[in-house]
Amino acid sequence: MTKPRFIFLAVVFFCATQSFAQTSTKADDKTIAYLTQFRSDYSKRILEGKPEQLSAYYDDNIRLMVEFQKTMFGKSNVTAYHKAVLIRFDTKSYSRENLEILDLGSMVVEYGIFNWKAIFRKSGKEHELSGKYQHVWKKLPNGTLLLITEGWNYNERQDIADQLRFSDIPIVDVATQAHVPINTNISFELAALNRLQEATISQHDASIWSQFYAEDAILYTQYHPIQKGRKAIDEYFMQHVKETPVFEKLDIRNDRIDESGIYVIEYASHIAIVRNGTFSGVFTGKDLAIWRREPNGSLKIFRHMAMYD
Repeated sequence: MTKPRFIFLAVVFFCATQSFAQTSTKADDKTIAYLTQFRSDYSKRILEGKPEQLSAYYDDNIRLMVEFQKTMFGKSNVTAYHKAVLIRFDTKSYSRENLEILDLGSMVVEYGIFNWKAIFRKSGKEHELSGKYQHVWKKLPNGTLLLITEGWNYNERQDIADQLRFSDIPIVDVATQAHVPINTNISFELAALNRLQEATISQHDASIWSQFYAEDAILYTQYHPIQKGRKAIDEYFMQHVKETPVFEKLDIRNDRIDESGIYVIEYASHIAIVRNGTFSGVFTGKDLAIWRREPNGSLKIFRHMAMYD
């Protein structure tokens, strides 16, 4: 082999290796073991009615994003929410199953499914709730992981939605709060994409809506099964727009953006003024999207989970 050809192949190999290193999301054994332990501890503490014992895993400013309750911040408020749920419901069983762990460099994100069987103490009726959960962990310089975000939604609409709201737990109505100023390239890009999303969703344009997602995207949508890949996401939005009301106004913004290599974690919220026949209302919600920079330079949603307030 001639020297120039050897050098060329070496450069190609180096670039390919660097590209893989930047795009691989495989977590190491230590991280997997730690998150496995957390899932086990989480289920045990819920069953024991001792959620306060999970606080050692939490960042001081942990964010809780769940269906039917506005966003909560801080260890004490997150623990108070869990306690309120366990006081109102008698938990018969609780389990979580991991689906994927994504190591994004400075952060680790986990997605999974859960199943909760509980009796509403006031009525004595048993309910079985299942859904998807997400965890975002930050890596400290010493390698420790701290949970900065937890969220979940449900696979089906719940007739006990009002019983999953707690007015005495401090919340933040993120949709009406200050949002990320548009003063960097990534905040500018996401703001532009969000403006296009507003128009696309309002116009019920399924073909454009699905183009926001990468070919290998996974959509952890509420009230529906998990949507994996281009074909499933295309079919989901084709059906979803038929069920979507008329949007008189839709505002999508973000209050936090974390960049980690080719990945961007966006915390977004929306205010929607809708009507459907004689019905009308104002609704808010929140979501967490992981965007990925594609080889052609475009920014596409890689993973997405949304929760209504």
